[in-house]
This record gives sequence, C-alpha cells and structure tokens, in this order.
Amino acid sequence: MENSSSRLIAPSLLLFAILYGGMVPLGGFLGAKQVALGPLAVEAGIFPFLTLIAISSGIAELHGRAVADKLVRFGFIPLVLAIILTVFVLQLPTDEGMYEPAKEAFPIIVGQGWRMMAAGILAYGVSVSLNVWIFARMTANNGRLLPLRGFVAAALSQIIDTLIFITVSFYGVRPIADLMLGQMIAKVVLSAVMVPLLVMAVVAIGRRLDGTQAPEATA
Repeated sequence: MENSSSRLIAPSLLLFAILYGGMVPLGGFLGAKQVALGPLAVEAGIFPFLTLIAISSGIAELHGRAVADKLVRFGFIPLVLAIILTVFVLQLPTDEGMYEPAKEAFPIIVGQGWRMMAAGILAYGVSVSLNVWIFARMTANNGRLLPLRGFVAAALSQIIDTLIFITVSFYGVRPIADLMLGQMIAKVVLSAVMVPLLVMAVVAIGRRLDGTQAPEATA
C-alpha cells in the first residue's frame, strides 16, 4: 500500500500555486492602465505577469520542468473563468444607484474586445511555457547563475509575448511597429530589474518551506 505521505503536496508548491492562480487574472485586469516609468511606457499588467514568470521559473528550479509545465496549464483555468465571468457581469443590468462615474468606467476598465481576450490567452500560454522551457534548458550550472537564467528566460519569453499580443490585438487596426518595439524594450528592462530578485526569493522561500538545500556546484 502506498504511503499516504508520499502523495502530500510540497508546502512551497501549494503556496506558489495559490499565488500563481491569483496572478493570472490580475494581469489582465491591471493591464487596463498604462504606467510611465521614466521614458518607458508599459501596461501595468506586466507586474503580475513577471511575477508569474518568476514563480514558474522558481517551481522549475524546485520541482522540475514537468511540474512547472503543469502549473502553466492549470493557469488557463482562472484565466478563462475570469474572462467568462467578466463577460457575464458586463451583460447584467447596472444598478441605477451605482456611483455615476463608475457606471461608465467599469466597462472600459474590465471590458475587452474578443481579439484582446484571444491575444491574452494565446500570449500567456506560449510565453510562460517558453519561459519554463528556456529556464529548464539552462540547468547545466547545477543551481548556479539563478538570477541570470531567470532574466534570460524572462526577457526572451517577453519578446515573444509582445509579438503575439500586439499582433493579434491590433494588426490591421493601428500601426504596431513602434508600439511593439516600445513594449519589448520596457518589458526586457523590467525583466532585468524584477525577475532575478523574484526568482531568487521564490527559490529561497521554497527551500525554506520544504526544508531542502541548494545543490552544491560541481567543479
């Protein structure tokens, strides 16, 4: 008879799976705001999205690529449910007593055209899966260079994410070359600033929760 303890989920995986599931729909919601970071302009959804990137890389480091890939696939569930619920709520009649400015603002903030919804789903699946694949392929250093591996995987996946999302959302509607270039630069810069620190934090917290240690580097 199989020992029941062998089927228990690792504490780090439970914690970061919960965080991951919450960040997936949050990225779409916060994407309604454009933020200015000095000369860079980027959708605010990049912050939870880079957190997703860091968590998926950290899970790949802690539990292997197969587990990280499964986490990415499970991420489609809250993403699709959030879209379905948003569409449903937008179809319901608005209470006349609702705060007047919010009546007009709410559909603008949460509503998206079908192209942007499709672009978000496609870009999420491709870019985060690509991030896990690149990160997992860079494991020859036996646990070393974690920040660099996290940045390289994040930067390359964010370039692909931008190509997919901007093209599917806006091709044929508006010029996309300058928009795409600006978004790529902003996302690569933010990947360099945020992802190395986040990946190290995820791995450090995960190892502490699971009571494991980093593998020793070989000569």
